Amino acid sequence: MKVWKKLVFSLALVLGLSGGAQAATGGIAWDKAPVNTTDLASLQNGAKLFVNYCLNCHSAAFMRYNRLQDIGLSELQIKDNLLFTTEKVGDTMKSAIDPRQAKAWFGANPPDLTLIARSRAGAGGSGADYLYTLLRSYYRDPSKPTGWNNLAFANIGMPHPLWQLQGERRPVFETQESHGHEVQAFTGRWEQGTAGTMTPLQYDQAVGDLVNYLQWMGEPTQNKRVKIGVWVLLFLLLCTIIAWRLNAAYWKDVK
Repeated sequence: MKVWKKLVFSLALVLGLSGGAQAATGGIAWDKAPVNTTDLASLQNGAKLFVNYCLNCHSAAFMRYNRLQDIGLSELQIKDNLLFTTEKVGDTMKSAIDPRQAKAWFGANPPDLTLIARSRAGAGGSGADYLYTLLRSYYRDPSKPTGWNNLAFANIGMPHPLWQLQGERRPVFETQESHGHEVQAFTGRWEQGTAGTMTPLQYDQAVGDLVNYLQWMGEPTQNKRVKIGVWVLLFLLLCTIIAWRLNAAYWKDVK
């Protein structure tokens, strides 16, 4: 019995820690990301945003540029629009930032983003939902070294990568009572400060495209796998029907 009690206690402790981590990094509810990995136009725009705004610091070391042909881009389009001068189409998407400088600036090396949409899934939703919420929850915070903070990830070390597109916003809080104490709760509303180059709707669409690409990049063969899976299930269903009818025909005269 003591062993079982220890196992139950350990399990409860692990679940409690994971719940605490979720609460610490996900202070607000995650929004549903508009993911559609069959939308080639969205994936192409997401790839462009990824190369222009994410690849400066983050790598995607398990993805090659020529794999972008799977989303409808030609080799010439990849060379002309998505490659830096020293890179080749067959190269992997590696960041040019010096790891030592990155650690000095941000406190840690920026993580590889190849599988970020798959690794961030949790109780709040999918990894795409988390990323979609994160990139739309930045706000100015002069008390932070980077000048930015995030409602979905408090005290985040990464500055807002898309602030020129979104502009600067401020979350609106209200005072609420919780367990006898007054706390500041997010109302779900934002106040626009400095305007960005995109309207709020355009920015949400752009982030949706970027997250859509990150979701696709985590498993480029997903759509093909699903199609093959459907055909396999149909084949098995047909085989089952044939076997059922053959069995009935074989045993029809047996009493």
